[in-house]
Amino acid sequence: MKWLLKNITEEDVVLKEKLIHELGVSANIAHLLILRNIKNFDEAKKFFRPSLDDLHSPFLMKDMDLAVNRLHQAIQNKEKILIYGDYDVDGTTAVASMYLFLNKLTHNHLLHYYLPNRFEEGYGVSYQGIEFAKNEGIDLMIILDCGIKEVEKIHYAQSLGIDCIICDHHLPSEQLPNATAILNPKRKDCSYPYKELTGCGIGFKLMQAYCIQYHLNKNLYLNMLDLVATSIAADIVPITDENRILTYYGLKKMNERPSVGLKKLIDISFTKRNRDIKVSDIVFIIAPRINAAGRIDHASKALQLLIAETEEQAEQYAKELHDVNAQRQDIDKQTLEEAIQIIENDKLFSAKKTTVVFKENWNKGVVGIVAAKLVEKYYRPTIVLTEHNGYITGSARSINGFDLYTALLGCKEYLYQFGGHSHAAGLSIEKHNLDIFIQQFEILVKQQLSPEQEEKKIYADNYLRLDEIDNKFLRILKQFEPHGPHNMHPVFWLKDVRDSGRMYEVGNGHLRMHLTQHSHKEFPAMFYNGSNYFEKLKNKSFDCLCKIDIKAVQSEHPVYDLIIEDIKINSTL
Repeated sequence: MKWLLKNITEEDVVLKEKLIHELGVSANIAHLLILRNIKNFDEAKKFFRPSLDDLHSPFLMKDMDLAVNRLHQAIQNKEKILIYGDYDVDGTTAVASMYLFLNKLTHNHLLHYYLPNRFEEGYGVSYQGIEFAKNEGIDLMIILDCGIKEVEKIHYAQSLGIDCIICDHHLPSEQLPNATAILNPKRKDCSYPYKELTGCGIGFKLMQAYCIQYHLNKNLYLNMLDLVATSIAADIVPITDENRILTYYGLKKMNERPSVGLKKLIDISFTKRNRDIKVSDIVFIIAPRINAAGRIDHASKALQLLIAETEEQAEQYAKELHDVNAQRQDIDKQTLEEAIQIIENDKLFSAKKTTVVFKENWNKGVVGIVAAKLVEKYYRPTIVLTEHNGYITGSARSINGFDLYTALLGCKEYLYQFGGHSHAAGLSIEKHNLDIFIQQFEILVKQQLSPEQEEKKIYADNYLRLDEIDNKFLRILKQFEPHGPHNMHPVFWLKDVRDSGRMYEVGNGHLRMHLTQHSHKEFPAMFYNGSNYFEKLKNKSFDCLCKIDIKAVQSEHPVYDLIIEDIKINSTL
């Protein structure tokens, strides 16, 4: 793995010195701010002190007035409302938050929800969902985290007398659906100042707008912040601007007074907690359990948890999700093992630039997870395929810097359908086109992939000396949270460090270490999956890349760990 240091411009060096003076922070903290495009006192204040007052007016979003008025009409006239959403975490949290919000404003029997079945209906608005709305006598559909490309289906719903409000964050096509209102900051004709909201986030803006227009208590929508934060973390969107504010306060709510459903899911998911829930905990622990329902069974199981009214209900649903997730993990593991076996048995694999594996009985719900794990192992553009409803279907994942979508676009004549973006995509292939698609995909990737893109890289934000880690540094570094895209957890490059001699193995192949650097002071460190370095590091000087996991900063003695990402042993003692 190649180590690289992030650089700043000469102009930024001047701004860095100004930040040091204006904020009274260390050069390292100022460097981290510059790398995050925070270059003056006011920007730093907004970054370190997120405020709900800085949320943009929801009425800056195109069609917001239309959406609010139509929703109010439905509530006033006691119309039947269907809340429709995607089956992933963003869609599920969006439906749950909108349901909980409207449940305070209209009669429960007038509210319905619908999540499509991943296996029978696929992604987005389905004709089955519209038929459900028709049969239930629905007057208004609020469509969350999907719908922006469903021109024909929305037209069909509207022709049945079902009005549609679309709250979607995906990139629109040239033609927009003929809906009653379309809330999407990525519309070309929408001047909303922040474009990176999730589907749940856009639903939140609709709730905010409704409460502003009709002078309702703002807690009606602020109570949904823990669900919004869950959607932001799970959907891997930038945690900047409005998303940073929503995530900051959403995590605060999750840690202090979470919704009944999330609380039970947290309780059952964390056997031992010694710190607050962070974005990484949502990504790796909470979100997979919510997602597992839609991957293995039906997403309604997760939705029932998130809208549960009593602790007894929530506990039952949380246990079910926990069990479903365990089942999903077993399927993941088996599928990954089978995929690796297929790859290792392919004598031509070493000469290829892509990984494409297919087995007809793999579970459609886990192929995306397996593709991501194969990218980690082999670091190539990867597609994992299975058979479903007469088609070869699956998920693709890319490596950093390679545009996967463009490569698939070059193979479109062999694809039945596909969609996605530069880093991830879904696709379906008619059986007779499978072999030629695999060949063409390999050819195009080989043509488009540069040697630089093939090399796995890890970037460090800055060098760090161990003696720079003091209470003030840790307190300020803690305020860089919540971390996520465009504000990733800082990675530091430590040079010429050693273990103090008290290194030992813990858990399943991890190393507990105590690092020193030109002094006797020791700094606690963890090297996960690093047990194979146990003998190599004894009495050795080494460089390492690390993150700092800060668990508590309130006391005189902050609790933290240096989390080692990679190690390079120096050639001399």
